Amino acid sequence: MIIKRLLIVLLTVGAILLIPFFAMQFSAEVFWTATDFVIAGILLFITGITIEVILRKVPKKRNRLILCGIVLGVFLIVWAELAVGILGTPMAGS
Repeated sequence: MIIKRLLIVLLTVGAILLIPFFAMQFSAEVFWTATDFVIAGILLFITGITIEVILRKVPKKRNRLILCGIVLGVFLIVWAELAVGILGTPMAGS
């Protein structure tokens, strides 16, 4: 069962990463390097696994929603920081 869930997370990450890959084929405005794909894949994988663990281990639905919301919020902040540097940290992409 755990391997099945891990496979679902991996396939979902792969499907999400296909979006910028195909966008690069049709538009010059989308330009990702191999490093971008690796970092995005790691970030998506960690987020997916963390949400999976939360859904499996936390018994109360309210607490699951709160924790998953926090994980998604952190994911979006890190993604935005890596993309455009909204916080101005050294890891910013700009």
